[in-house]
Amino acid sequence: MLRSSQMGEAPAIPCCSESGDETKNLEEKSDTNIAALVGNEQVSEDTDNGDLSSYVSAFIEKEVGNDLQSLKKLDKLIEQMTESKMQLEGQVLTISSEIPKRIQSALKNAEESKQLINQFLEQETHLFSSINSHLLTAQPWMEDLGAMINQIEEIERHLAYLKWISQIEELSDNIQQYLMTSNVPEAANTLVSMAELDIKLQESSCTHLLGFMRATVKFWHKILKDKLTSDFEEILAQLHWPFITPPQAQTVGLSRPANAPEIYGNLETLFCQLLKLQTSDELITEPKQLPEKYSLPASSAVILPIQIMLTPLQKRFRYHFRGNRQTNVISKPEWYLAQVLMWIGNHTEFLDEKIQPIFDKVGSSVNARLEFSRGLVMLVLEKLAADIPCLFYDDNLFCHLVDEVLLFERELHSVHSYPGTFANCMHILSEETCFQRWLTVERKSSRKLQFLELQKDLVDDFRIRLTQVMKEETRASLGFRYCAILNAVNYISTVLADWADNVFFLQLQQAALEVFAENNTLSKLQLGQLASMESSVFDDMINLLERLKHDMLTRQVDHVFREVKDAAKLYKKERWLSLPSQSEQAVMSLSSSACPFLLTLRDRLLQLEQQLCFSLFKIFWQMLVEKLDIYIYQEIILANHFNEGGAAQLQFDMTRNLFPLFSHYCKRPENYFKHVKEACIVLNLNIGSALLLQDVLQSASGQPPATAALNEVGIYKLAQQDVEILLNLRTNWPNTGK
Repeated sequence: MLRSSQMGEAPAIPCCSESGDETKNLEEKSDTNIAALVGNEQVSEDTDNGDLSSYVSAFIEKEVGNDLQSLKKLDKLIEQMTESKMQLEGQVLTISSEIPKRIQSALKNAEESKQLINQFLEQETHLFSSINSHLLTAQPWMEDLGAMINQIEEIERHLAYLKWISQIEELSDNIQQYLMTSNVPEAANTLVSMAELDIKLQESSCTHLLGFMRATVKFWHKILKDKLTSDFEEILAQLHWPFITPPQAQTVGLSRPANAPEIYGNLETLFCQLLKLQTSDELITEPKQLPEKYSLPASSAVILPIQIMLTPLQKRFRYHFRGNRQTNVISKPEWYLAQVLMWIGNHTEFLDEKIQPIFDKVGSSVNARLEFSRGLVMLVLEKLAADIPCLFYDDNLFCHLVDEVLLFERELHSVHSYPGTFANCMHILSEETCFQRWLTVERKSSRKLQFLELQKDLVDDFRIRLTQVMKEETRASLGFRYCAILNAVNYISTVLADWADNVFFLQLQQAALEVFAENNTLSKLQLGQLASMESSVFDDMINLLERLKHDMLTRQVDHVFREVKDAAKLYKKERWLSLPSQSEQAVMSLSSSACPFLLTLRDRLLQLEQQLCFSLFKIFWQMLVEKLDIYIYQEIILANHFNEGGAAQLQFDMTRNLFPLFSHYCKRPENYFKHVKEACIVLNLNIGSALLLQDVLQSASGQPPATAALNEVGIYKLAQQDVEILLNLRTNWPNTGK
């Protein structure tokens, strides 16, 4: 297209007495042929607009200009235009002669296709009639065949049922034969196979078969368990199990038997055989469970041979700490707590040196010492669950019990490495009724500061555990588990912030302030902040949790941002410089290259909206929007030049497609894309406004008039230099003669 400045009145050619008539004649000869040289397409377009004479004048101005010597070129120009005209006429004649032949050929092909279709339709009708006739003839056969198939299936089910019974009876006979020949290991192996069959049958609806299977497993399990338990207890008795004396005395006692290698060999053999009964034992034995209100973590039953080893200790515990025994004193919980710790310590060496190698040898991941400790701790939990309701109305006894339990827990975890994921005493103390009573007593007692430290330690332990689990899930930062951890961190942080304003914890803060002042453990500034309530005792913990939350959110934002960037590679390479203007398009539509990154962004927003709590998701999308705003502005807008159509397309993609993705989360999402929004404003200013703004910026650099001019067109975020750069990215400037 020619610029508007070239489409106006052409300047007059200077005349002289020697060349005036010659110039006039030449212009009259060339008027009809100039169009061929200017260009077929352009002349045709401008002829429709009635501007042919203007283009001819412009062409002559370009080729001849004010130089009279250039008139010598006119003969050559006329010759070129004549030749071009003849070529065009030849092309028109060629096309006119070929089109009828092509139409005739197409009609012939269409007629042949029509005939072929009619033939196919006739064949289809014949085949349809034949198929219907065949189906009617075969219908009785199909009914008879269906009845026979049903009978066969019924017989197959009966046969399968009989095969299961036969298989069960065969395994049962094998166990009987092995026991008759005293081949206990093979009998145990066969029972394992039978238990596995029982598990496979659980999905069956044959209740009688299931009952028969379970009864058979139970029958042989009891026989084998009784026999192996008797032999195992005999071996344990030879080892003077259980060990009531300290470890130093045990070494002397265990070294006395001359046949110690044989005893330990038999111990290993029987232990392995009992391990084989674990599957069947879990099938037929209902483990003891405390009431659901204690919310104990799900766990399997204690390993069968360890159960047998615990039996004498369980009998001793119930004998001494149940009923009317003098050792069962409700005001002395330290007696049974200390006894359990002593038993764990007394047996640790034996379990590590003699039992753990057996587990390792058979490829089991069970820790013998922890499994033994878990069985003893369950005795303590049962005792606590029975005693605590009797202490609710005696503050002193209840406080004493809590103190002793906390000491027990500390030693259990620190000395004996008891995992926090196992059932422990804190599950009993944290039961709602007990915990509320605990809080009430603590409000009245002098242990407020101890309770505060306990709360902080528990929260810090939980934070550390969350951090450890989070590191394991880092590779799947958008996964459900990672989001669940992030939600937990946010919840704990929120609860601690609420506690900081709670009257109860404010009282604890005052108590802590008094202790800190006495011990000079804090600076005067920190004491002043605590005294004025500017900070709380949970500030350090809240800061750590907030840092963890921010790190996790940042990792999620970076992950999604990388995906969006990868999906936006094609959009970055869009040809913004050559897109059609808005007036040349019937309807504006989204750029095809923008679809991948908008779909990726939409999917990730929907996913994380479901997996994150409201407050976290709000932070997430705002962090993501901030990065997207800078990325689109710097990597797409500033890296390209825009004609009128390109600027309009960019604005349409942003305002009608990108911004609405966030309209569900806020009323005016465009306010979060300030760089992109204002860049679109600058690129889409009409020519007059753009020229005026450019003049104002150049004449009033850094002055208030420049700021006012920017604000007038809706620019508040971008600096003056940024606007000047954006104006230079526009290509649809008029030719001002500068």
